[in-house]
Amino acid sequence: MRIFCIANQKGGVGKTTTTVNLAAGLAELKHRVLLVDLDPQGNATMGSGIDKRALETTVYDVLIGGASIAEARQPSPHSGYHVLGANRELAGAEVELVSLDQRERRLKNALAAVQAEYDFVLIDCPPSLSLLTLNGLCSAHGVIVPMQCEYFALEGLSDLVNTIKQVHANLNRELEIIGLLRVMFDPRITLQQQVSEQLKAHFGDKVFNTVIPRNVRLAEAPSFGQPGVTFDPASRGAVAFIEFAHEMAARMGRPAGATPAPV
Repeated sequence: MRIFCIANQKGGVGKTTTTVNLAAGLAELKHRVLLVDLDPQGNATMGSGIDKRALETTVYDVLIGGASIAEARQPSPHSGYHVLGANRELAGAEVELVSLDQRERRLKNALAAVQAEYDFVLIDCPPSLSLLTLNGLCSAHGVIVPMQCEYFALEGLSDLVNTIKQVHANLNRELEIIGLLRVMFDPRITLQQQVSEQLKAHFGDKVFNTVIPRNVRLAEAPSFGQPGVTFDPASRGAVAFIEFAHEMAARMGRPAGATPAPV
């Protein structure tokens, strides 16, 4: 089982869109995938077709020790992966976690119980360095950073790299940046091309080859409770995310169809 955080301290960069579409893309390639929603907004839960308001058991219960992942997970109705959902209740976990033993490793310990059941775990982190994000980073083998090719995105990236270095040094020696994913990309904008070239020059092969274009179908999909990959498989955005799933699986040495998908 390989565990990845999708993280960026800057908001509005497509973290949730990346998480749900990568999960759907990997499931399409017959991998067993668990999506963990660590954001109290619950957007990844809703974008996977699960009503966050109707959830009786969520990631909150898992973190405070009231339930196991096996009890709290739900199947995504359209996309062949499992979801450990979140809702506003999760906002209270910040305060409650402070007094608990191994507060930054609660998710890691819970995931250990299901490690034989999944090939990939994708964690959608909130856009802040909180105890929730720290639980994600302490659980993960690596971080996928979705980013727009804009000037301010570069500034935010340096903060994130420093955070990952600190977590690596103090809490999780396995943690590394797996790669930077260029999202909402418009090749007609000169600045975006320039920033893209800067990223490749500075980070080399840490920049994924796949580029996710700005695509209205990806933006529309969450309102229908589906990832773009299943909502409109022929759209440019969906095709790009399937390509990204292939690239991700290849990097991890897990080609398509290596294991059966969950039922």
